[in-house]
Amino acid sequence: MSDKDYEIRFAPGAFDEFEGTQEELDDLIKEIQELAASGDLLENSHPIDMDQLELENPELYETLVRRLEQTDRKTH
Repeated sequence: MSDKDYEIRFAPGAFDEFEGTQEELDDLIKEIQELAASGDLLENSHPIDMDQLELENPELYETLVRRLEQTDRKTH
């Protein structure tokens, strides 16, 4: 267990583009929660250079920007 417990919350629609079964989605969510609880999620994460991502994968960049804007609007 990590020194600090983190709460994992998924924004509405976070998995709208998930292409798999409900069981696979449930397993993915469980794995994310377990990684957060163990501290591995934070330990193994790294920042993303959005400028570089825009050049390398414009479609993913646009999706992330759109999702971040939606999340920002819902939290304010």
